[in-house]
Amino acid sequence: MPREKQSVVAGVDGSEPSARAALWATAEAGRLGVPLRLLLVGDDPARESQAEETVQEIADRCRLAMPTLELVAEVDFGHPAEELVRRSDAARLIVVGSHGHGAFHDALLGSISAAVATHAKCPVVVMRGAGTATTGPVIVGVDDSPGSKAALHYAFDAANRRRSDLVAVQALPDAHFIPGPSTHPDRDELQERAEAHLAEQLAGWAADYPDVAVRKAITNEHPVQALCEAAQHAQLLVVGHRGHGGFAGLLLGSVARGVLHHAPCPVAVIRT
Repeated sequence: MPREKQSVVAGVDGSEPSARAALWATAEAGRLGVPLRLLLVGDDPARESQAEETVQEIADRCRLAMPTLELVAEVDFGHPAEELVRRSDAARLIVVGSHGHGAFHDALLGSISAAVATHAKCPVVVMRGAGTATTGPVIVGVDDSPGSKAALHYAFDAANRRRSDLVAVQALPDAHFIPGPSTHPDRDELQERAEAHLAEQLAGWAADYPDVAVRKAITNEHPVQALCEAAQHAQLLVVGHRGHGGFAGLLLGSVARGVLHHAPCPVAVIRT
């Protein structure tokens, strides 16, 4: 069994954004009650001693934040995204910074983070903002896809662990421009359909998470704008790996870049 089984794995590269991601991962590992593994993936074995020093410095900060947490710091060499994706098959959660400027292959630059979020086998949190909020809700994007159901499950768990509210955001189906002739119902009917659908998606969760207060938000804004606005004071924004309707293609093209690059708080990407 891989050593990182059921651990939170945080990718680090020596940059301050990756250190913030590691500290967020420390708190999350504590909430989950699992070990934390810090992983620095470099591209030059000749610089192994420098890499070891870098990852140990970050480990010291994490241990200071949570002295009782089981923590392992590790250096490996190769391609950062490929190695993190490989380890995701056994990990509980992967955490990465949204951008990195370290000396080791720029390991956490946006393209790497996006690749990990898209291909990892477990949930991935991409660090946005300071990641230090301990109040505020958990935000989740909702549609009728399997990815949305998985995102809802993760979001309820996350809200329950944080003792926070959950805000479920659904976009109206005309939030995107649709070319050509259209026979869409009027906006009131669209609103009613969206409200009914959102209520259906949320039905049943209250029994499993009775302590989580749920708020519903229907929007006709672009999904990126709607989610980022809802997440202004949030602890976490949760999205599914793929979607239909208002959140279609959440990890493809411009919508993916918008959510992963502009959210004001950490973004959890949940694979179906």
